[in-house]
Amino acid sequence: MAALIPRHTASKLALLSSQRSTLLHTTPSSLMSSHFPATQNGPRTTLPSRSPAAGLSKTGEYLVLKVDALANWAQSASIWPVTLGLACCAVEMMHASAARYDMDRMGTFFRPSPRQADLMIVAGTLTNKMAPALRK
Repeated sequence: MAALIPRHTASKLALLSSQRSTLLHTTPSSLMSSHFPATQNGPRTTLPSRSPAAGLSKTGEYLVLKVDALANWAQSASIWPVTLGLACCAVEMMHASAARYDMDRMGTFFRPSPRQADLMIVAGTLTNKMAPALRK
C-alpha cells in the first residue's frame, strides 16, 4: 500500500495521524476554556469576547464592549426550562426550540429532567388526575 501512495502524500498522512492521536489523548478538562464556566447544571456557554473593530471612536468601542458584556451576562444567566406538554399547547414549545426560532442559540436549553431545570413550563390544561404526577 505504501508503494502506491506518493511520497508527499505519505508525509501528509503521517502528520494527520499524529495530530489525530494528540486529539484523542486530550482530556475534556483541557478543552474547556474561560468561556465555558461550570455551574451546578453543567457548562453554560457564553459568547467569546470580541475585540473592538478598528476605526471606531472611543465612544463606539465603549458601546461595543458594553453590549458584548451584556450579551455574555444574558447567556450565562439564561434559564434551562423543562416542558410538561399536556395538550396541543406543547406543540408551541416544540416550535420554539426548532430551527425557525432556535432558543438554543440564545442560551436557553430544554432539559429532559426537572432536576436539571431552572423553570418548569406546563403547557396545557392541568386536570385533577394529572396534578399529583406534576407535584412529584
